Amino acid sequence: MLKEFKTFAMRGNVIDLAVGVVIGGAFGAIVKSLVDDVIMPPIGLLIGNVDFSQLFIVLKEGAAVHGPYLTVEAAKKAGAVTLNIGLFINAVISFLIVAFAVFMLVKTLNKLQRDTPAEAAPAGPAMRDCPHCLSSIRAQASRCPHCTAEVTPTA
Repeated sequence: MLKEFKTFAMRGNVIDLAVGVVIGGAFGAIVKSLVDDVIMPPIGLLIGNVDFSQLFIVLKEGAAVHGPYLTVEAAKKAGAVTLNIGLFINAVISFLIVAFAVFMLVKTLNKLQRDTPAEAAPAGPAMRDCPHCLSSIRAQASRCPHCTAEVTPTA
């Protein structure tokens, strides 16, 4: 069983998948930082000093401390139930950026595959007709297998 697992784990597509997951996780962290730290602050400024990560609605007051709560963290610490609209907006924008990046990557790979000439399949043996019986024979044949007449081989 251990040998089968090793064979499975060392197959090329499993290794490729593992590398893809690791790189995808790192890429996701970069995109999250891009959205949270670069894209959303200017959008929040344009809309009127809104910090999207702190945009939430209190659905139920906390048992320990009653609102108003200034941050999502303060509301959670107080035990309040919140609808975190801003975090959802950030996640949607992150998803759209990742989806667009993956789309561009796949589009580029597809274009490269189309532009790369496919390897020619090895041609079958060249054929010609026997001058005596008109049967199809290999070009390199010196005798026809059908009528046994001698023929001159061609290159």
